[in-house]
Amino acid sequence: MEIIPLKIRLYGDSCLRKKSEPLKEVGAAERLLIQAMIVTMHAHKGVGLAAPQVGINQRLIVVDVGDGPVALINPQILTKKGTEVMEEGCLSIPGILVNVKRPKEIRVKYLDEYNQPKERTCSELMARVILHETDHLNGKLIVDYLSLTAKAKLKKQLNEIKKQNQSHEGLVSNRS
Repeated sequence: MEIIPLKIRLYGDSCLRKKSEPLKEVGAAERLLIQAMIVTMHAHKGVGLAAPQVGINQRLIVVDVGDGPVALINPQILTKKGTEVMEEGCLSIPGILVNVKRPKEIRVKYLDEYNQPKERTCSELMARVILHETDHLNGKLIVDYLSLTAKAKLKKQLNEIKKQNQSHEGLVSNRS
């Protein structure tokens, strides 16, 4: 069975601002969603994707920083060490890059796709991507790290993305 990429929700979509619910259990449907999210992330040349970005407000993220994809269900950040500022992009806010200060190293606890509890220490890009994606699970976006002045400078671009999102939502609702 071929899995096709899911639609990425864009800035302005209310799904991106909701706090996601924990998954009680990972079954066949959730494993299929994980596969679809990985296909979507790779199709868009991303290194991480959170379920809210595909319209599902559940605490599920996928990450692939070059070592193969990993799914983290109900991720919890246990510890944070150091800080580093790096430029980040987001599949839900195309064309916009933001300098974000984040911890250099984290310890994260989560369930894998087979309901097995896991803990791992991550650093550098892997830590950053997990933190970026867990922000999505809490309704937070990279533009929330901007000062009001910096966000004001991006207002036109952000409004364009919102318009794209609204025109696509109109197409979807007209079909249903």
